[in-house]
This record gives sequence, C-alpha cells and structure tokens, in this order.
Amino acid sequence: MALTLGRMSVDNGFRRVIHHTCFNSVKRQRLYSTGLKEERNSGNSGTGWTVVSERRGAVMVIGINRPEARNAVNQETAQRLTEELTAFDQDNSLNVAVLYGVGGNFCAGFDLKELAQSSGSLKLEQDVRRGPGPMGPSRMRLSKPLIAAVSGYAVAGGLELALLADLRVVEESSIMGVFCRRFGVPLIDGGTVRLPQLIGLSRALDLILTGRPVKAQEALTFGLANRVVPDGQALQVALELAEQVSAFPQLCLRADRNSAYHAVFDSSSFTQAMQYEYDQGLPVITAEAVTGATKFSSGAGRGGTFSKSKL
Repeated sequence: MALTLGRMSVDNGFRRVIHHTCFNSVKRQRLYSTGLKEERNSGNSGTGWTVVSERRGAVMVIGINRPEARNAVNQETAQRLTEELTAFDQDNSLNVAVLYGVGGNFCAGFDLKELAQSSGSLKLEQDVRRGPGPMGPSRMRLSKPLIAAVSGYAVAGGLELALLADLRVVEESSIMGVFCRRFGVPLIDGGTVRLPQLIGLSRALDLILTGRPVKAQEALTFGLANRVVPDGQALQVALELAEQVSAFPQLCLRADRNSAYHAVFDSSSFTQAMQYEYDQGLPVITAEAVTGATKFSSGAGRGGTFSKSKL
C-alpha cells in the first residue's frame, strides 16, 4: 500500500490503523491490529479524520490531516493529537513516534479562523499540570523519542509542536518561525520554554521578537533542525531514523534521554543532575549493559557494527 504525501509516495507496507473503524450508537471505536481501543468522540466526525496514524513495527506514525488549512490545529485536532501521543507513550510495544503534516506542510499553528469565530467558547486549561495546551500535546513530557518530519511551513504553534520532538528532520524548502508575532498571538505551547534551551537565548529572542522566517539551512546552523533533506523526503528519512533509534536497547536509551531532559529543565544544580544521571543509569547496568558488554566481548559488537551506523 502506498502512502502519498504531496510530492512523495512511500510504499512501506504500513498497516493502516486509523481507517479500520466501527461505530455504534453509544461510542466510536477504532480497531487496531492488537485489538479494540476506545476513542473519545470529539464531535464533527462528518468532516473526516483530522489526525491519521499508522503503525510500522515499533514505530508509530502520526499525521496532522488538515491540508486545506496548511494543517492548522483546531480544537478537535488538538484533542486527537493528545490522544494519539498519549496512546503511543502508554503502549509498551512502541519505541518511537514520527509526527508529520499531510499534504506538504507540517503545521501552520493554531487555527486563527476558529479562534476568531469561537473565542467566547474556547476552553483552555490554565493549569499546565492538569490538561493539554491549545495545540494539544505541547505540555506533555513523553517518555519515549518523538521525531518531527517537517515539510513546508512549521510556524507559530506549528513550530511549538516541532519543538516538542526530540529530533527534527527538515526539508530544504521548509520555513520555520514565530509567525504569530504579527497577529498578537502569544507562545503558550512551550515556545518560550523549549526554544531558548535548544538554540540559546540570543537566537531564540531573535526569532521570538522579530517573527521572521527561518529557512532550513539556517535552522540547521542554529540546531533547530537536526537533518536537512531534499524536498519530499522528510517523512522517509524520519522513518529510517526512527527505526534505527528503535533498534537500540531501549531501557538505556530512555534513561539517558530522560537524564538529559532532567539536567536541562528540572535540575537545581550540577551535583543534583549528576546524581540523577547515576540513579537513572544504575539499574540499566544489570538490565542491559552486562548483556551488551558480553555481546561486545564475544565479537558481535566489534568492527562493522559501529561503522555501518547511519545515524
């Protein structure tokens, strides 16, 4: 089965997940290959799925599916994104998720047309510990890696969604930026929190204060992009990267990832960060490291294993 996204067609034999559906009068259910999973009714079901997801082995692929709006996120889409990433994080058989936009754009931010038309009925959770952000999963602290496959525009809230990811694979013609600056819409989905940590305060303020567009090569120089690829290849490269990351021993990978985030966002001191790193890593030694060391010493981990890595 071919998955067609704008200029790219990927035939990866994906097992369709979100389109296998059945309905009853009480609730909707989505049929997964692993069984039935209940889905909350977000309303407006007649307009089609605003988020699509597919599973490839231990990788979950999640797509924002509002190409007619450059994948701007409305309230329904925000809810669905939150549900999909929550399900991914809780599924022990999944290791990595890939987030992309259907139809040539990653995400143009929050749907300002919906904001203008329904500002009175817009419900936002003010306590960031208790609920999702306006863009949906932006307040989440995922326990497993997320990779963003960025094509076209990733601006305003769309940039904030890209910042949620651990890695960003960006196409050459992509544009990133705080475009909401010109409309008086604040960054309340983690933009002012994550961006300075990723690229430094000076560069972050340049983007935040001016709202200027950032092209792929500049984003790579900043560290905002981790890979720059030809147009039409972001999703494919992100999938390949996800599969490689998924192949590593996962307890060790997640412990190191969690410790890095803790050191940046939660640690009160260098000493505390070092202690947290040690405490997180110690159980991994018996769970995975001894086995890995034994494999290495027997010759399985020498030579070509490291030289063939594509990461």
